[in-house]
Amino acid sequence: MLYNSKKWLSDIDMVLPVLPELKTICGHSILITGSTGLIGSAVVHLLLRYNDLNDAGICVFACGRTIDSLAERFGKLLDRDDLNPVLFDSSKPDTSGFPKVDYIIHAASPASPDLIVRNPVETMVSNFSATKALLDYTGKQGVKRLLFVSSSEVYGTKDQDQPSSETQYGYLDPLRSRNAYSIGKLASETLCISYREEYQIDSVIARPGHIYGPTATRKDIRVSSAWPFEAVSGNHIVMKSTGSSIRSYCYCLDCASALMKILLCGESACAYNISNASSIISIADLAKMITDYSGVDLISDIPCEQEKKAFNPMMNSSLNSSRLEELGWKGMFDAKTGIRHTIDILREVNPIG
Repeated sequence: MLYNSKKWLSDIDMVLPVLPELKTICGHSILITGSTGLIGSAVVHLLLRYNDLNDAGICVFACGRTIDSLAERFGKLLDRDDLNPVLFDSSKPDTSGFPKVDYIIHAASPASPDLIVRNPVETMVSNFSATKALLDYTGKQGVKRLLFVSSSEVYGTKDQDQPSSETQYGYLDPLRSRNAYSIGKLASETLCISYREEYQIDSVIARPGHIYGPTATRKDIRVSSAWPFEAVSGNHIVMKSTGSSIRSYCYCLDCASALMKILLCGESACAYNISNASSIISIADLAKMITDYSGVDLISDIPCEQEKKAFNPMMNSSLNSSRLEELGWKGMFDAKTGIRHTIDILREVNPIG
């Protein structure tokens, strides 16, 4: 289990000093949707580790579609008093069984490119309807604040090559079904702001870049998730593009600390990019870091038409995180370090042979 990895716990310990404000939520409760995902599970582990080190008494409610998916992700951690399973399906959002909590992090969303292409209707609707259900719950139950986890894809395609700040938008083609994810996220952001204006519901928005790390699963086909698993298995890395696209990569624990910083310190109805300035690199750079460290080969291949449909059309989706850094956040893992730690931890918890 990931939480038993000494290196993983050491990585969590590296990011905790960035979050002195965690002491303000000792004894409070937080509900996390999408808790079994790459980002959500990292937040859960971060909070549990903080409890272990500080006897903080933060009560974590981890939402998942099924008990089985929660058990697969968290294992014996579900026996802890400070971690409680809650059933929630963003495609059929129902909060009737939710506990009363102080904070919500809404990180549940279809994110895999193949799923977005295959089910664009469900992708778009689930993003919006789940956010609405949680905003309604926030208002009715007096939740202190909801953090909506959006995406860098809301910026669309743009001409300039500089990292995007939170007010620099490009073009999103509404007649392209691949944009169901991007537009669903964008609409959900506007819904958050609208609830604040009309009903005074407090929310804040995070826009992560491309997150990677050992909390990814083998089912995740995004290259930053799939390639480390291939490398650990001794398989070649296959790149089905020139690799020239620029991305803001961010280690999952840096993302987790950013989310907590935004939740507890961010300005209401404001959006914050999550990007590590030392990890803005091309896809080809990412591939080289993985192959150099793991010793596997890099192979170029031509994508089929179905695979092309799933591609992110943004040639440069880098993000400017100055607004987040002004809150006191700092990324602790540059791309090379984060990739190496990902591979090391995957080897530790998923030994081959």
